[in-house]
Amino acid sequence: MYKINNSGWIEVITGPMYSGKSEELIRRIRRVKIAKKKVKVFKPLIDDRYSNDNVVSHSGDSIEAIPVDRPQELISRLEDDPEVVAIDEIQFFSEDIVPICEHLADKGLRVIVAGLDRDFRNEPFTPVPELLARAEYIEKLHAICLQCGDPATRTQRLIDGEPASYNDPVIMVGASENYEARCRSCHDVKDKPKGDIYE
Repeated sequence: MYKINNSGWIEVITGPMYSGKSEELIRRIRRVKIAKKKVKVFKPLIDDRYSNDNVVSHSGDSIEAIPVDRPQELISRLEDDPEVVAIDEIQFFSEDIVPICEHLADKGLRVIVAGLDRDFRNEPFTPVPELLARAEYIEKLHAICLQCGDPATRTQRLIDGEPASYNDPVIMVGASENYEARCRSCHDVKDKPKGDIYE
């Protein structure tokens, strides 16, 4: 990765659940702190799986964060002029987060975000695709498919042990009780509309 010296930038860490996104975000934040740079860490208020006020990885790593309900709250919580802003689980925010990330980068800040690029239906998970198009740096991580052991790029939602329906709500906060990583071949969505490209 080339370092940009004269302006801010956006970094996106993405991939399916259990690929280590939060773990990588925490690693980068710790390195920022070692470098004695001021950093503000945010997470969506809705994500209270492991902690209300910490970013927590599935492996148990954690770092203190400010929970916010709406993207606009980030701006009002940026006292102390941070040099770096980190945001976990960015897919839970509205599209308003995109111009805010751009604004912060334009002001010269390093903006590090982590989130799912696709939802359980394997469709683009707004606002991450827009951020991927605007980011200077992207890291796409893979998990391990719990069915066959191949690299996993998708998030499987399970309801009572069975694949969720395409018609279920997109946002449902959960962990291993509702989700697992799957590869393309093993990923399954009930009631998914069939395309007619090759039929």
